[in-house]
Amino acid sequence: MNKKKSPAPRAMTDAQKSEHIRAVVLKAGEDLRARHPWLRHQDAIGATIMAVSLLGMVASGWLYLAGAIPWWVCVPLTALFASFIHELEHDLIHQMYFRSKPWANSLMLTLGWVARASTVNPFVRRKLHLHHHKVSGTESDLEERGITNGTPWGLRRLLMTGDNMLAVFLRPNEMRHATAQFIRAQKPANRTEARKLALEQTLSYVPLGQLYYLAFHAWVVLHAVMWAAPLAGVDIAWPQRMPQLMAGLDAFGVVYALPCLLRTFCLHFISSNMHYHGDVEARNAMQQCQVLNPWWLVPMQLFCFNFGSTHAIHHFAVKEPFYVRQWNAKIAHRVMREMGVRFNDFGTFRRANRFRLQAA
Repeated sequence: MNKKKSPAPRAMTDAQKSEHIRAVVLKAGEDLRARHPWLRHQDAIGATIMAVSLLGMVASGWLYLAGAIPWWVCVPLTALFASFIHELEHDLIHQMYFRSKPWANSLMLTLGWVARASTVNPFVRRKLHLHHHKVSGTESDLEERGITNGTPWGLRRLLMTGDNMLAVFLRPNEMRHATAQFIRAQKPANRTEARKLALEQTLSYVPLGQLYYLAFHAWVVLHAVMWAAPLAGVDIAWPQRMPQLMAGLDAFGVVYALPCLLRTFCLHFISSNMHYHGDVEARNAMQQCQVLNPWWLVPMQLFCFNFGSTHAIHHFAVKEPFYVRQWNAKIAHRVMREMGVRFNDFGTFRRANRFRLQAA
């Protein structure tokens, strides 16, 4: 008996294509767990990855401070461990670990925030990210706007890509508008609820993010002044304790700040360019993402767990954890190609991430 053939992609709607991709990806996940039953211990896997990543970050920093490794080893090594924690945070937001134990889920989110203080409060991000999935690439998608998606490429966007504070301060009007659209999309019942949402966004980097950026920007500015002042013939009378302060900031820079900067830049560069923005249909996964995996992005992919290659899979099959997405990427990519998902659409850099291949 012949099996009923699926309709050709050209005869399918985008919704049918998305559902077909989802079904194939989820079936691949089920088959993988049948072959490797240990993958069903998802909570234990998540906790282990978190523990190993945190210990790896601490060990890398300790080895640098002890003089055992140079800064150029410490920075990428720490950033690599931090990239695992970011993927864990994303999966925790989707309740993939410790769904029945909210305290454990919250503990892991908190530990991940401490390890990556340059990021938005994960409890605030949860609301932003779940909204992103509903309306990815549209006007109220504050999460993607926050990482520069939809902004024309140039020096300004380059600076904002690795620094979340600059991403706000260098385009205040755009971010105010995006925040207002996000709040409106939440359909607050009254003004009090709307103000609460606005306050939540205003305080989304308090306290860890603000402390991190204060120290990071102070470190950068002080080094810039110390370098430029002699060249300009200016003699600055620094405080007596300045050498100790700079030594502490230098240690902070190598052990924590530069790894955060490296990881953030790589992730935001790839994420903001693999997601489309501005002319997409809400809830249409076929228009939300492309697969961005050329060979020349491999160095960046290293610090965000191959995000450009695997994150689009998540938009079709939300519940699969990041390591399963990577494991089944070939299967997912095959069906995504068949259904017409774009691969390596480099024109997005020229189009400021618009979905249309040509200007209207």
